[in-house]
Amino acid sequence: MPDSHKLHEAAEKLLAGREYIGVDRIDGPLVFIKNTHAVGYRELVECVDHNGNTRFGIVLDTSTDVVVAQIFEGTSGLTMPGTRVRFSGKPLSIGVTKKMLGRVFNGLGRPIDGGPPPMGEEEMDINGRPLNPTARVYPKDFIQTGISVIDGMNTLIRGQKLPIFSGNGLPHNELAAQIARQAKIRGSMTEFAVVFAAMGVKHDVAQYFVRSFEESGALENVALFLSLADDPSIERLITPRTALTLAEHLAFHEDMHVLVIMTDVSNYCESLREISTIRGEIPSRKGYPGYLYSDLAELYERSGMIKGFTGSITQLPILTMPNDDISHPIPDLTGYITEGQIVFEREMYGRNIYPPVAGLPSLSRLMKDGIGEGMTRDDHPHLASQLFAAYSYVKDVRNLASVIGEEELTPLDHQYLDFGENFERKFVSQKSDEDRTIEQTLDLGWEALKLLPVEELHRVSEEELEKYYGL
Repeated sequence: MPDSHKLHEAAEKLLAGREYIGVDRIDGPLVFIKNTHAVGYRELVECVDHNGNTRFGIVLDTSTDVVVAQIFEGTSGLTMPGTRVRFSGKPLSIGVTKKMLGRVFNGLGRPIDGGPPPMGEEEMDINGRPLNPTARVYPKDFIQTGISVIDGMNTLIRGQKLPIFSGNGLPHNELAAQIARQAKIRGSMTEFAVVFAAMGVKHDVAQYFVRSFEESGALENVALFLSLADDPSIERLITPRTALTLAEHLAFHEDMHVLVIMTDVSNYCESLREISTIRGEIPSRKGYPGYLYSDLAELYERSGMIKGFTGSITQLPILTMPNDDISHPIPDLTGYITEGQIVFEREMYGRNIYPPVAGLPSLSRLMKDGIGEGMTRDDHPHLASQLFAAYSYVKDVRNLASVIGEEELTPLDHQYLDFGENFERKFVSQKSDEDRTIEQTLDLGWEALKLLPVEELHRVSEEELEKYYGL
């Protein structure tokens, strides 16, 4: 007699091959099937139309009464009596390999660059694998992006989740491409790679990314996953998971440092809201499903470093805030999960400052552990603190000047205004192809501080003032 475990496996294989003819309802990208066997959540589904064409999807909801599956290619052309559905008994997976670097794929991981499908070295579940929190290693290593306002003031740390909060029409795509081209870990012999996931982007934006990486020569270390605006919206929900699956393979099987850039997370959340509405779920804030927080956490938490592994995953998600509202559910919930944020300011963009990163609402919560002597430079922590304090006072002076006029300001206030102008024009602003070292960034910070009297510099030491300020 075979044991119960073997009997269970045999029963699962038999049920996985069972095909159901006819569906009970088709609504948008969803199909509803009644009277099925016990089906697993996020199980892979094969849907065959009356012409014999196969479309794939995954199970969104399962119960004793009905199974709801979302079809990636959409349900156009499907008929309720003529559609055949087969459940695979396993989740959606993708074959991953290091050879996927230098290639361009759609949101499901299929090549769209004209090349052949890469031969996967390993088949991995796109939903990731459970990770014991105690196995994580605390992020500490500095990643140089070559962008002063990030490296100097909001430092990106290896294994960190640092989102960019932008707005419609702001140059977040340009900044994402620049970071992908320039990011590096100084002094590390481990290979560095970028996995780029674009969700719901327009064709011209997708072409911009591909062209940018090709012209700079960075494409050979970049894998692009592009879900275009005219692709089925359901594909946007799969795109970041496909990209993160490749990132996990590169980091924990190929021992590479991987930077994952995801844009635009707001498009992902809109697709989530669309599917939730079709399913008839009770909406939460602004119509988004109540599980928006946990769904975003599924993506963001697939980053970090693990004990016993050389590689790492660092995430830089980009989201556009509707109406530039930082309290909107998407940036609000993202801020709870991630370790800081880089916030764009439309007023700075209007003054032709690139990147238009707002100094005060931006922060990196892990910055303090990845800068200083032996990591960047000994003066970095105190210099960043002093720049924040001085720029904060500049904002107060500008607000005061808007009320009483600049001519009524004190001489010290005018010095702060000069500092603020220099800080924004020479430290924050730089060219989209300019790659600054951390030493150049810090020197620019000191040049800005020299416009202030030494009596105002309370957050730097006497030794640092002698060495860098020129006392």
